Amino acid sequence: MAEARAERRLAAILATDVVGYSRLMGGDEEGTLAALKSLRESLIDQKIAEHRGRIVKTTGDGALVEFASAVDAVRCAIDIQRAMIERNGEIPEDRRIELRIGINVGDIIIEGEDIFGDGVNIAARLEGIAEAGGICISRQVFDQIEGKLQLTYRQMGPQNLKNITKPIEVFSVAVDEAEGPSRQLKPSQEIKYCRTPDGVRLAYAISGNGPPLVKSANWMNHLEYDWESPVWRHLFRGLSSDHTLIRYDARGNGMSDWDVDELSLDAWVSDLETVVDAARVERFPLIGISQGCAVAVSYAVRHPERVSHLVLYGGFALGGKRRAPQEKEKRNAMMTLMRLGWGADNPSFRQMFTGLFIPGATQEQAASFNELQRRTTSPECAARYFDVVGDIDITDLLARVTAKTLVMHVRGDLVCPIEAGRVLAAGIPGARFVALQGQNHLFQENEQASQRFFEELKLFLDD
Repeated sequence: MAEARAERRLAAILATDVVGYSRLMGGDEEGTLAALKSLRESLIDQKIAEHRGRIVKTTGDGALVEFASAVDAVRCAIDIQRAMIERNGEIPEDRRIELRIGINVGDIIIEGEDIFGDGVNIAARLEGIAEAGGICISRQVFDQIEGKLQLTYRQMGPQNLKNITKPIEVFSVAVDEAEGPSRQLKPSQEIKYCRTPDGVRLAYAISGNGPPLVKSANWMNHLEYDWESPVWRHLFRGLSSDHTLIRYDARGNGMSDWDVDELSLDAWVSDLETVVDAARVERFPLIGISQGCAVAVSYAVRHPERVSHLVLYGGFALGGKRRAPQEKEKRNAMMTLMRLGWGADNPSFRQMFTGLFIPGATQEQAASFNELQRRTTSPECAARYFDVVGDIDITDLLARVTAKTLVMHVRGDLVCPIEAGRVLAAGIPGARFVALQGQNHLFQENEQASQRFFEELKLFLDD
């Protein structure tokens, strides 16, 4: 007797969920549930029905919806997100319900009222990389709606989505924002791509106005996610306030290629050279953070004519494996754990890193940093990156730095001790060292160190 053939059809799949749902529930469980129920009844369900969608299933904070047409799916998403902007206009930021939406067109398997398959999985993963209030669509959706909807799209390039075998080309749909001063002044960034001499595709971002300021890449960067993250956004938007900030995702990170043959300090310096040339800046201040300091120092020694000022924060000349034998053992053990637990849905392993990098984090910041680790790179690449960083040694380059240099470091840094920052500054001729208060490897927006950092930076660059 022949086996029953699975029922299949082509469909547009929309996946959506609430940004920061756990944080909202932690702050006001009953109020959040009531607000979400009201939102579904008065807006989301109505818009889905209006655009002929079928709600396949709902979760505590999300929904999976099937459409016969990609055009209908995107129209529905745009209507929902525009309405959400209006609804949130008078609501305090910490109580707003914001959605992210992913849409894909693909072949699906039908079992009863439920649907399965890669077409569904890709939509869910696209939702996961969308910005708050944003919409991400696959190339398949873009091809279906191009020329049919008067929308603006931003290419995000091929994305390595979790548990999806092949990279998916992704587009972000621009949602028209309601008028108002806070919306009009919201900073933005433009993402571009370039290719290194060894063929690695790099993503870089340009934001702000004014003289150029270049930031070397460091571990765990993601241009899109960092720009909205409560962990990083205050830094990048602050750096963009008086300058045209140029930053990028190094190979193996974020929106740049993950599957690369070479990870090394030389390769990371080559990445910086490639981005600077692509952005067409000739002379500029260069800022490095954490292991990005080694990249910045190496670049400054190779290209002294291009670096006007060198700013190093939270950096070191010797990697952890070279600083102490016990540190080498600890890092080797952590690499093994990375390969096993980095990409897991359960964030308990990544929380260990979060506790080291930002021990003073709020619940929202910790959750964001946990998610950043998962989105930034694969388990294997994370372990390789961590290993190479541990072996960095630029001590012989320090005396060759000719650029004016400012070194800043947090006193209680648990990732890189302040002594490493002092050694870095002592080795660079004429470098100024500033110790900041705090424990977080990356200072957070509400810390005293944040204000001091920007004050010292402005004084240094204006000198």
